[in-house]
Amino acid sequence: MKYVVVLGDGMADWPLETLGGGTPLSAARTPVMDALAKKSEIGMVATIPEGMAPGSDTANLSVMGYDPKKYYTGRSPLEALSIGVDMKDTDVVYRCNLVTLSEDAVPYEEQRILDHSSDEISTEDAQILLDAVCKEIADETYRFYTGTSYRHCMIWDQGKVLELTPPHDILTKKIGPYLPEDKILRHMQERSYEILKEHPLNLKRKAEGLRPANSFWFWGAGTRPSLASFEEIYHKKGVMISAVDLLKGIAVGAGMDRIIVEGANGGLHTNYEGKAKAAVDALVNKGYDFAYIHVEAPDEMGHQGSTEKKIQAIEYLDERVIRLVKEGLDASGEEYRMLILPDHPTPIKVRTHVAEPVPYLLYDSSAPEDHSWSYNEKEAAESGNRIAHGWDLMRYLFTGQAG
Repeated sequence: MKYVVVLGDGMADWPLETLGGGTPLSAARTPVMDALAKKSEIGMVATIPEGMAPGSDTANLSVMGYDPKKYYTGRSPLEALSIGVDMKDTDVVYRCNLVTLSEDAVPYEEQRILDHSSDEISTEDAQILLDAVCKEIADETYRFYTGTSYRHCMIWDQGKVLELTPPHDILTKKIGPYLPEDKILRHMQERSYEILKEHPLNLKRKAEGLRPANSFWFWGAGTRPSLASFEEIYHKKGVMISAVDLLKGIAVGAGMDRIIVEGANGGLHTNYEGKAKAAVDALVNKGYDFAYIHVEAPDEMGHQGSTEKKIQAIEYLDERVIRLVKEGLDASGEEYRMLILPDHPTPIKVRTHVAEPVPYLLYDSSAPEDHSWSYNEKEAAESGNRIAHGWDLMRYLFTGQAG
């Protein structure tokens, strides 16, 4: 038996009047998921423990079978693992986003965040801008590491864990109330803006109709994580397929292998087919028992507030990932169980994450069920099936027992 998770990050949503009371998931053309649903169990699962922030970090740890209240030490340390940072126990890691500020003719604290991802800036462009700032502000105490696209890390030696606001939570708001109280962190953000707003690459981006990456933004602080081995817990050899450093970092911490797919970038126009084919090859030809396929695009489109693009991302997931995985595993003759779900909702109305249960679909090729439902939030909730703790999902996937 082979096992696969297909996770559409932030895919769940709230009903929208513009969709006649439906959600992007229910409005999207998803013939593969809907056909699978009729042969599967669907239901709702709570991936965010009560009292914890609804981030992709806590949610994906949960889906991966790790209770976040036990294992979570911050988002950025997981990303640092992916980048290959050798952290000391005394290091504190922060996410360093490259964001787009409004460039109004006002003081820094009066600026507004227009885009947490700077139009999904390429890693190559981001490297140039990081280098421009870091040659001035980086030292032995504050070290910077390049991640992917707009997502980067800063290591603070002997640092402090400070609660800072994710930029995607305050889109269009004035940044003053959310700036670091620590004088050095605040100075580094302000200085990054002074350097980047007139940087030739940003001027070029604006001329091309792209948003400039004109400021650093620190958040997501944490310390070195310690995850138990996935294989020792579940006795399955697993592989992670994701463009996002957070997910790759979880894999590193859990002792799982990673497959880097060329052209996978965490955006709407990523290499969907490459991810699907890599998963099938890993399961059928390379001896892996379990594959975790993570697709970031629905979440990014939710943060952008684009209903049309979020629907498109979900349709791409259905046609260009799930269909190919199903066809590949069916053709192999392998029996398999496939779990499809988001990690958390990213509702268009609020453009950030919320801590609400998400719909799941669990298909077993060896024991197909017979239902009339399709896969969406409403029908999953009406099914009556509910898993109270997201970290029970892995056990449920592997054994059919949630408790």
